[in-house]
Amino acid sequence: MNNNCTRRDFACLAATAATALISTRRVPLTAAEPQVGVTWPIGCFNRPWHAWTYDQALDGITAAGFGLTGLLGDHAGEQFLLSQATEQYVDTLSERIKKRELTVNIAWLRTRHDVPLRDAMEAARKQVDFARRLGSKYLLTTGVDSSEAYEHYYQVMADASAYAADQGIQIVLKPHGGCSATAEEMLRTLDRVDHTNFLIWYDAGNIVHYTDADPVADIARVAEHVVGFSAKDCARRGGDVMLQFGEGKVDFRGVFARLKKVGFRGPVMVECCRGRTLAELTENAIGNRQFLERLLASL
Repeated sequence: MNNNCTRRDFACLAATAATALISTRRVPLTAAEPQVGVTWPIGCFNRPWHAWTYDQALDGITAAGFGLTGLLGDHAGEQFLLSQATEQYVDTLSERIKKRELTVNIAWLRTRHDVPLRDAMEAARKQVDFARRLGSKYLLTTGVDSSEAYEHYYQVMADASAYAADQGIQIVLKPHGGCSATAEEMLRTLDRVDHTNFLIWYDAGNIVHYTDADPVADIARVAEHVVGFSAKDCARRGGDVMLQFGEGKVDFRGVFARLKKVGFRGPVMVECCRGRTLAELTENAIGNRQFLERLLASL
């Protein structure tokens, strides 16, 4: 007997076979009703504030209502986790972030592939050490553009992924053209790096910006490998990405539905928003956060 049947269903089952058929069709439909809404963490990168100081970026992120932040972009005078930084600088950086009651979860892993392999690997490992010191869970790589550098990149990432795994840090690949342009290239890169600690941090806006492909169709091929999401919009190939969500071509609902289907749990990090002044940036960062909150609540 179907354990989901009610007492009334059981009486119907005993009455006639026809009624039993109807009952057993009705019950699973009720039991399998999908749950609405997800509670994925939402954070914000510093990138929209690149023209200002990093401290102004941190203040803006806090004012926009975020508690989670990531390092992606440049600010004058900041080394972040580059291999030439020092432990003292990273410790001070950590204190500056904590002072705003922010938690950092991801930082940019920047590698060179025009240097000897050993040097590139050592520089990547040093950034892993800095990420652990900072308390970042993820290090984000954007791949390489030149096919001539692919093999060098694969080897550096394989080494960094193995080294980072021992530190409790995940290496993630972000769509950015070249060896990470679309699902096809990302899957090939995952295969060549061949390490379980090397996964994907998806960016639907970059799929449009670099290739004009459909992010909903693209993410369907890699969703099971995605552990994080950079939120940005874009209207066309090569187009502006400093937009408010919904102004471009990205179907955020369609992309997130694909991720929900495979059990994705976030985080989702706001990477871009529109703004020519600090006040505008704060207002628009709030707008993009609220866009995501409404969408995730209804997903």
